[in-house]
Amino acid sequence: MSKLITVFGATGNQGGSVIRAIQADPVLNKEYKIRGVTRDVNKAAAKALAEKGVEVVSADMSSATSLTAAIEGSHTVFLVTNFWESFSKDTEVQQGKSVTDASKAAGVQHLIFSSLRNVTEISGGRLRHVTHFDGKAEVEAYIRASGVPASFVLAGLFMSNFFQMLHKKDDTYTLAWPVDPENALIPLFDVVGDTGNFVTAAIKRGPSAERILAASEYYTPARVLAEFSEVTGHKVQAVQIPADVFKGFLPPAKAQEMLENILLLEGPGYYGGESLDASHALLDRKPTSWRDFVAQNKEQWP
Repeated sequence: MSKLITVFGATGNQGGSVIRAIQADPVLNKEYKIRGVTRDVNKAAAKALAEKGVEVVSADMSSATSLTAAIEGSHTVFLVTNFWESFSKDTEVQQGKSVTDASKAAGVQHLIFSSLRNVTEISGGRLRHVTHFDGKAEVEAYIRASGVPASFVLAGLFMSNFFQMLHKKDDTYTLAWPVDPENALIPLFDVVGDTGNFVTAAIKRGPSAERILAASEYYTPARVLAEFSEVTGHKVQAVQIPADVFKGFLPPAKAQEMLENILLLEGPGYYGGESLDASHALLDRKPTSWRDFVAQNKEQWP
């Protein structure tokens, strides 16, 4: 009898990638039935999943009752929370805790959470405003203390973010960040193409205290631009700008958050300086490189 895996954010980047990867895996596709959780079962993306054999259900992550129904009967749960939807750490943390509680009550045997490091902690309090990291770390700590068997997959910086981060003026693309282009280290990650790659590795490995770091490789901003130029033929430049100038380009509500997120790349590091080697050793296929991602998406940078 097939086991049931419930995937939150089924129509989003991470959840959708997980579903595609399970369905494409000849072993997992036979081993698991998939339940996809979304807020609106009537939207086109949800209907497309249903047509591919996914049981699509609606649930509100802030409602204990709807979570109970969504998770009931699940062997495995993949959980992704969305800080940017509410722009509230408290809301994100409470949703993560509610899913954990519902998973524990349902006897879930493997809860896989899309987590991140506690930046306040690993920076020794220097970077105290990266709340979309710290909130996920708080959820991770709650899961670890709950007794629910779990795994933690930590997404790197999305390659797709460079659709907005690279700015074109005249014939040149510029990356203007408040860090040294030769020394900051960016763990780049193709969220659509590779989330499922890392999560299926977690499924096959089983619950573990060891985090899985979901990134292709560490890149300096200079290398990001060099490979971008080599693939697209565009002129590029990296400009290190003062922190207050960087913040001035952003909405005030998120300016400090994003500033410290970028400063994290220069120290102590997105993953606190941890190597990616152990995580890559778990994979069935190599993650997407930045060079390949750019080649696949050249039309995004005309």
